[in-house]
Amino acid sequence: MPSRPRDTLVPMVGPLIDEDAWQLVRAYRTLAHAEAEVVYERTTVPQGGWYVGPTIVVAHTPRSRVATEEIFGPLLAVLRADDFDHALALANDSDYALTGGIFSRSPSRIARAAEDFRAGNFYVNRPITGALVGRAPFGGYGLSGVGSKAGGPDYLLQFLEPRVISENTIRQGFAPLA
Repeated sequence: MPSRPRDTLVPMVGPLIDEDAWQLVRAYRTLAHAEAEVVYERTTVPQGGWYVGPTIVVAHTPRSRVATEEIFGPLLAVLRADDFDHALALANDSDYALTGGIFSRSPSRIARAAEDFRAGNFYVNRPITGALVGRAPFGGYGLSGVGSKAGGPDYLLQFLEPRVISENTIRQGFAPLA
C-alpha cells in the first residue's frame, strides 16, 4: 500500500466540549509558540463544532506553562531528558500525577520506574489511556484527584460522611437491654 504524504493524513481528534474549552486550548497553542518549539500544528479542522487540530511542542524549559499545566485538548508537550534519571525527575516534577507510563526492555528500569514514578496509574509497555472502571481503576495524586480509584475498593468511601460515636460501656451502672 503506498504511503500518503504527511500533510494529507487526517488525525482522528474529536471536538472539545464547549466554546470555553476551545478558547482555552487555542490560547495554550498561542502560548506554545513563545514557550516551546512547535514541531507539529494542524490548522485545518472540520467546520462547525469546537475543533482544535493537534499540536506537538518541545518545551524550552521544564517549568513552562505548556509543560506543567493540564491542558484538556490535543496539545502534547515534550521535554528533552539527558538520561533515564533525568527523565524520571522531569516526570515527577509536576503538580499532577494522574497517569504515567514507560516503554522499556530493561527490567531494572521498569522496576525503578514502577517504584519511583509518581502517578496514580502507571502503565508499562502499553498505552496509558483507556482505563476501564473496575478493571483498571482510575485515580491519582496531587492536583489530579483524591487518590481513591474509580472502581477500586475505596471508591465508595469518598461519598460517605464519616461519623464516629464513642461510648464508655464500662461505666458504673451500665445495664444492656435484654
